[in-house]
Amino acid sequence: MPRETYYWFAAVILFIVIEIITPQFVSIWFAFGSVAALIAAALNAPIILQVSIFVIISGILVFLTRPLYKKFISKKVTPTNADSLIGDSAVVTVAINNDDASGQVKVKGQIWSAYSTDGSLIPEGEKVIIKDIKGVRLYVEKIKE
Repeated sequence: MPRETYYWFAAVILFIVIEIITPQFVSIWFAFGSVAALIAAALNAPIILQVSIFVIISGILVFLTRPLYKKFISKKVTPTNADSLIGDSAVVTVAINNDDASGQVKVKGQIWSAYSTDGSLIPEGEKVIIKDIKGVRLYVEKIKE
């Protein structure tokens, strides 16, 4: 067996390991290209032909399958209704104290847990503006009047 077959076999293993440890399809196409080059090497093809086969097969697979992957597999981030609260004003119903992890605001008829963005204490009855949402907690700032 030519020495190049071992190199191509190592490339196949490397690309498969990379594919396993990454969350998206990153190197599967190169693994298939390496398999094709490995077959060419086993048939004693010249190294330039092996590399050409690797590049062509990998390129064709990327070109043909990557758009399908993006269309059917890729996750699209869909904004939730809660995201529409950012920028709205709210009224503090329970004093906000980040140190005690306490505080609630009322916005659009709903009660939400709240933190102040700058760590300041915000008393009950104060009007605030919603700056961010993380999980089920709003991050708010006092409205400057």
